[in-house]
Amino acid sequence: MKIEIFSDILCPWCYVGKRRIQTALDLFGHQDEAEVLWRSYELGPEAEREPGPTAAKIMETWMDPAAVPARVAQIKGHGRQEGLELNMHLSRPVNSFDAHRLTHLAAARGVAGEMVERLLRAYHTEALIITDHDVLVRLAEEAGLDAAETREVLAGDAYADDVRADQRRARELGVCGVPSVVIDGRPPVSGVMDPAALAELLESARSHAAHAGTAAGA
Repeated sequence: MKIEIFSDILCPWCYVGKRRIQTALDLFGHQDEAEVLWRSYELGPEAEREPGPTAAKIMETWMDPAAVPARVAQIKGHGRQEGLELNMHLSRPVNSFDAHRLTHLAAARGVAGEMVERLLRAYHTEALIITDHDVLVRLAEEAGLDAAETREVLAGDAYADDVRADQRRARELGVCGVPSVVIDGRPPVSGVMDPAALAELLESARSHAAHAGTAAGA
């Protein structure tokens, strides 16, 4: 079973979704049969590398400023339900392309989940600047990657094509927001849905694959 998770480091819902997806996998109980792939999805591909206003402040530019405090409180509340601290009044959006490249390096080294987790905490909880290569190298080391290799990747364009390929795949699959989960190529579903409901979808896909295999064998 292939589980593709499309996410962006800048999205607080993706941090919430990572927790809920893990809960769903635990409920599913067949993680050994699942290949989890973290797919890159840039929400702001044109974003600057230098930090500007906070995430909460930027929200005032695309929704009624008077409604922002309630919206921020709602998102933070969902985060607390999952044991997360989402500091939207401190985190400052920047370009996430290099961070996505590191998730592909991490996938090649078998620590993609750890890298995604560390990047999400760095941005949403610690308000670190995820375009700073020194910061990224430290985070990569903490996730289990080699510092020298990480610096070499960041200094060049390694894994850039992989990030772009993920974004093309997102379009092909009909992914138009994050976090989105695609199970065995089926239509995408929200990564912040109730974990029990997501676990049911995983079990349904597993059963379908089993029946298809039986039919093919017959």
